[in-house]
Amino acid sequence: MTLAIEMTAERNKNITNTIKSISNRLFGFIKQRVASTEDAEDILQEVFYQFAGNTEPIEQATGWLYKVARNKITDNYRKHKLPLADDIFSNAEGDDENFNWKEMLLPANATPETEYLRNIFWEELKAALDELPAEQRDVFILNEIEGVSFKDIAGQTGESVATLISRKRYAVLHLRNRLAVLKDELLNY
Repeated sequence: MTLAIEMTAERNKNITNTIKSISNRLFGFIKQRVASTEDAEDILQEVFYQFAGNTEPIEQATGWLYKVARNKITDNYRKHKLPLADDIFSNAEGDDENFNWKEMLLPANATPETEYLRNIFWEELKAALDELPAEQRDVFILNEIEGVSFKDIAGQTGESVATLISRKRYAVLHLRNRLAVLKDELLNY
C-alpha cells in the first residue's frame, strides 16, 4: 500500500512538473490557432485534464501534449465553424435584406408564384444533391431533411460522428455555392 501511495505521489509530481514546464509554450501554440484567448484557455485546460487522467504510459510527454492540443483545436474549429444548413439560405452578402428563403419555401401562404418558386428550389436542391458523392448526400439528407441525429447515423453506418459531420459540412458548402446562383437569379428577376 505504501508503494502505491509513493507511485501516485511521484506520478502527480511528474504531471505537475510537466504542466509547469510546458504550459506557457503550449498556450502560445494554441492561442495562435484559435479565435480568442478564452478558447485557448479552455483548450489548454482540456489538454491538461486529458493528460492528468491518462492511465497509459507516455514516452514523449511534450509531443503527446502538442498532438492532443492540435486535436482539441480541430475539434474547437469544427464546433464553432461548421456551417449550418441555415447558412445555405443565409444572406451573407446582405444583397437584399427583405429576401427570405424560409418564407418562400414554407407552404403557409401558397400562391401560384410561391408554389412555382418552391418547385424550382426543390428541383435545384435535388440536382445539387445528385452532384454530391453518395456519402455526403446521404448524411445531409438523413440529418437535415429526415432529422436523424449524427449519433443514430453513426450507429447505422458504423462511421464516426466526426466523419459524418465533416461529410455534411462538405455537402452544405457545395449546396450553398450551388444555390447561390438560384438566389441571384431570383433576386435579379
